[in-house]
Amino acid sequence: MKRTLAFSGVIAATGLLASGLAAPAQASGDVASKPLASTGIAAKNIVGYWYAEHAANLIGATPYNVETTVPAKHVSTGGPAADTKPGVVPAIGDEKKTTAKSKNVNLPKTTGKVFFVASDDKPHWCTATSVQSAYKNLVATAGHCVYDTESNKATMDYWVFVPGYYQGKTPWGIYVGKQAFTHYDYDVYEDADRDYAFVTVYNGLKAPHDGVPYGDDKPKPTVTGGEGWENVGSWQEVTKEVYDQYKGWDTFIGDVHAVKDNKGVWHYFVWKFEDAGALGANVGGQGLAYNQKLGKPVFVFGYPSGSHPDGNYAYSGKTLKWSYGKTFAATAPSIKGDELQGVKSSFTGEGSLGSAWLINYNNSRRLGYLNGVTIAVADRDGNKRIDTSLSPYFDGELYGVYSAAKNLWSGSIA
Repeated sequence: MKRTLAFSGVIAATGLLASGLAAPAQASGDVASKPLASTGIAAKNIVGYWYAEHAANLIGATPYNVETTVPAKHVSTGGPAADTKPGVVPAIGDEKKTTAKSKNVNLPKTTGKVFFVASDDKPHWCTATSVQSAYKNLVATAGHCVYDTESNKATMDYWVFVPGYYQGKTPWGIYVGKQAFTHYDYDVYEDADRDYAFVTVYNGLKAPHDGVPYGDDKPKPTVTGGEGWENVGSWQEVTKEVYDQYKGWDTFIGDVHAVKDNKGVWHYFVWKFEDAGALGANVGGQGLAYNQKLGKPVFVFGYPSGSHPDGNYAYSGKTLKWSYGKTFAATAPSIKGDELQGVKSSFTGEGSLGSAWLINYNNSRRLGYLNGVTIAVADRDGNKRIDTSLSPYFDGELYGVYSAAKNLWSGSIA
């Protein structure tokens, strides 16, 4: 099902905030929302899945590649148009600053990987980025990196965001998704023109500075669900009542333990997580731009992986990469995409899903305005090399979904 937009012409925005751009449009369109982890204990269990056995699931996750490569004959120029006036939301820390130009490309700290378990019951990942919000707790990515289009389940399981992820390392912590938001047309009809999602996340978890001391009469408990938990917390002695509250949960981490000391006294422990604080306070958050004129230069930041159609492996998916080009109108009927935007990019599809499209990117602050997320790639010239990335056109309906998520508090799970 397609939502009809008024093709009344696009109003150009030059200089964005520096030029005194029109005020943001009011929230519009239909919003769909689903819970990911509604309680702190459930969120801890999700972290347990990813960190058990020396972070085996994080390290072993593979790039998500559902509905990734679009047949070249199904990609053509189209006509997305603004539905209201253009607008922007400034980046975290950039609210009162103007944009500046630089020739060097410094990679943003805001981009990372989202990890989840898909309908095949295996761990996978996509690219995502932190964006501006009232509580610095919002992540943007492709819709099908959050909502499960392969099964009847509403969302992916065990959803977490790890900015700056590299080979099991979580330099700024691991952030569990709390609530997911997308457009009604994507949730119900898998409309590619609305293939985007915003996810509120809990405060991150980080490595503790000091462990819990234990004397000879208090033997230190061991983790029963797998090693590696020293990365995100430590044991804490609690009362029997608190211990019993945790004991009922079927967890991956074995996060309760009871031991008897040499005097015959029982001691009860639960796993204490160390709070890393809000996502945006640690890595910043990109601004948001919508109803922008096509043809603007855009940087695409993501973790491309996999091979080109000719078998050439240009990217490993291990490190953050960038590409640069100008946006153009595009359609992709094979994925129900009639009002998309494209950019010339050699990013292969696996891993690059959810990559951040940033306009007016400032290298000194590593901040810009999110104006797209990769949902598919294509080989448009037929030489068996991926040359195009596709994104929904960010319009007023996207701003409506963003507005539904941007003011919601998440809090700590530590």
